[in-house]
Order: sequence, then structure tokens, then C-alpha cells
Amino acid sequence: MNSIGFPNLGIVFENVSRGFSIFGFHIAFYGLLVGIAILMGFVIAPWDARQMGQDPDIYMNMGIVGVIVSIICTRLYYVIFSWENYRHNLLSIFNLREGGLAVYGGIIGAALTIVLYSRWKKYNARQIYDTIALCLLNGQMIGRWGNFFNREAFGEYTNNLLAMRLPLEQVSSRHVTPLMIEHVEVIEGIAFIQVHPTFLYESLWCAALLVGLLFYRKRKKFDGEVFLLYIFGYGLGRFWIEGLRTDPLFLPFAQLRVSQMLAGATVLVTGALILCWRRKHKCINRNTM
Repeated sequence: MNSIGFPNLGIVFENVSRGFSIFGFHIAFYGLLVGIAILMGFVIAPWDARQMGQDPDIYMNMGIVGVIVSIICTRLYYVIFSWENYRHNLLSIFNLREGGLAVYGGIIGAALTIVLYSRWKKYNARQIYDTIALCLLNGQMIGRWGNFFNREAFGEYTNNLLAMRLPLEQVSSRHVTPLMIEHVEVIEGIAFIQVHPTFLYESLWCAALLVGLLFYRKRKKFDGEVFLLYIFGYGLGRFWIEGLRTDPLFLPFAQLRVSQMLAGATVLVTGALILCWRRKHKCINRNTM
């Protein structure tokens, strides 16, 4: 009943729980992974700052405020576009252990923190954005596995190589589609659905982006380019992945997927900014030669 399988890979994880208890206190794997991602960010940011000739203390001081603001923003973003799930039980808004954090909310929170902090301290905001991009990608890569333990944020039925098999009773009925029911498989009296593991797609996509940006960051043409490439690359992947999911957040009074629309918009905007600023950088270099 608690297994999660990848049948076309021949992999089955038995007895996958959503968390564990220590001295009677329940710790959700979702929250634990978010915590690990945050701690990794505090390791990556100072390391990259040293590599790029920056002051690592900037990120330690700013990081504490940024983490708090980002977590608040990830929750607010999710709650705003899922208001029907919380309007009758407002206290559930503060229950983060069950999931319900939106990545784009965290990105917005981090961006706002950098803008305000850098203006206050008179730092180079674009340079800080480049380093923070690596931390955000790492956080998304790790944090997405919380969806694995919670059996959530999956896509429509599929039988591709990475197809994931979940016990029907372990997932929210709101996210089960007729196509999934049509392909239900009963094994030893337990009904299973087979779906796109969108959490895995996004985690692998973020890992590939992270590796690419780590190699590229010392060759960047201007400050802020790494962050723009991060938003552009992540948006490309998210636009496709969001279209597979069966639990999207919709705009109020419209059947439009919020994250898919935002991903598409960020790809267009950041793509234009990268081209514009690269051209500007090239012109400046010509004039100084």
C-alpha cells in the first residue's frame, strides 16, 4: 500500500512513508528536504562568492532574511491561487508539512530581498542575482523530491520509460483523471495508477541547468546574465512540465494555468533581455577597443 514504483525501470520502493517521528514529534520528509536545500544554499553561495571574487559574508547576512521572505512568498503564492482549499480553515495555511509551496513565489521573494538588501547596503544586485541563481536551482532540485514522498504534483497517465506507479488510495482523488482510472492496474488486491513523475522531470532539468550554469558563470558577458539564463532555462522546462500536471493552480475565474503562463512570460522577457544586454555589452567592448 505504501510502495512507489517505476515499472518500466524495474524499480520499486517499498514502504515509502511521508515522514518519521522523533520523541513523538512528526517530521515530514517534505519539510526536511526544504531544510536541507536551504542549508545547501548557505554552503553554495559563500563558495561561489569566493570563486567569483565577492565577499561571502554578504550572502550569509542576506540569506537569513531571504529564506524567511522566500518561504512566506512560496506559501502566499500557493494559497492565493488555491484559496478554495483554505477559506474554510484558515489555520491550515500555516501547516507547511503537508506541502503547498509554489516555486515561483520563492523566486519572487528572493528577487525582492536582493533588490532591497543591495540598495540598502549599496551592493551590486546583478552580481548577487548570479550567485543566488545557483542556490535556487539547487533548492528546486532537492525540494522537488518532497513531492515524491507526498505522492503529489504528478502528471497524466503515461507508459513511458520513467512512468511512476502509485497506489490509488495514497493520492488525492482531486488529481486523478478518467484516463488514469481507465488504466488502473490491480496488483494483489491494490489499485495502482501510472503517471508522469513530473517532480523527477523538474529535478533532473534543474540539475542539468545547475551543471551548465556552473560551467558558464566565469564566461558570462555581463552581471546578471547567469540569473537571466536560469530564469529562461527554468521557464522553458516548467512550461512543458506544468502542462503535464493534473494539479495546476488556475487564475481566478479563468481556466488558465498560472505557473504555465508565468513560465512562458518569463521565457519571452528574459530571452529578450539576454539578447538586448549582450548586444549592448558587445557595443561597449567595441567602443573601448
